[in-house]
Order: sequence, then C-alpha cells, then structure tokens
Amino acid sequence: MDFWILFVLRASLMAIPLYVCNGLALVFGGGPRVDLGKNFFDGRPILGAGKTFRGTAGGIFFGFLASLLLGISFPETSEVIGAPYLYYGALLSLGAVAGDFAGSFAKRRLGIPRGESVLFLDQLDFVVGGLAFGLLLAGPSALEAIFLLAFTMLAHVLGNYAAFFSKIKKVPW
Repeated sequence: MDFWILFVLRASLMAIPLYVCNGLALVFGGGPRVDLGKNFFDGRPILGAGKTFRGTAGGIFFGFLASLLLGISFPETSEVIGAPYLYYGALLSLGAVAGDFAGSFAKRRLGIPRGESVLFLDQLDFVVGGLAFGLLLAGPSALEAIFLLAFTMLAHVLGNYAAFFSKIKKVPW
C-alpha cells in the first residue's frame, strides 16, 4: 500500500475513537462527579465538576462503539493497525479519558480554575493519554504521532472559535 494512503488510514483509525470518546464525554456529561466532590490533600478538587460518571461512561462507550463499527465495516483495520482493532480502540478510548483526567488533575494542582485554558494541555491531554494506552497493543510512528498532535491542536482551536462565534460556547477555548 502506498505510504501516504497507509499513513492517513492509520492516523484516521487512531483519531476516530479518540475524538469520538472525547467529544461525546462532553455531550453526555453532567450528573455525579467522578471525584465525588472530594478535595485532594491540598484542599483543591481532585478533578473538578466537569468530570462526571455519565460523561466518562458515555465517552468510553461511544469511542468503543466507533471502534466496533469500524472493525465490522472494515475487517482489515486490525491488519492496518497491527493489533486487534476492537481492543486497540477500547484502549484508545480508556486512555483518552485517563489523559483528560490527568490534565484536569494537573490543572487543579496548579490552582487553575475550571474553564481556564492551558495551552497544549487542554487540547492534547486526551490524545497523549489515548496513544499511551494504545501502546499496550500498537503504537503510532513518530510521524503519525506528530501529525495527530498537530492536527488535533489545529482542529481544537478552530472548532472552539467556531463554537464561540456561533454562541455555542462562552469562551473561545
């Protein structure tokens, strides 16, 4: 298979569960907090009000579902990734949530309030977490990882500005 076709295919197969999980965690959020409203020993919230059981479960479920549907529709996904794609997509989804939690935890430790943006951390934590968990089965090439990080950063910034200007979001980040 041509290098660039394989590159785009592999990057897409990695991005889809990550993006679906991250985006739908936000859509399905609300309800009880994952940290149960508890504070860490520093007196600050462990994760904060934005991390909920419903959002976490919804994100993981739909990231996994996206992997399942892709794997059924295109059985060669496992061959392209080099690992069972259903398991790989599940790891990407779990890692996306874990990366998001780690980013939130770090922001709370630094005293950064919910909703305040930290460049790169807010945009890339879910990708880094997902790819790290995915390494248990298969990893991206250096070029694929750089592409996914750069593309995610650009898509995140452009998407947030579009949502802000269309009055869907109150802040452009």
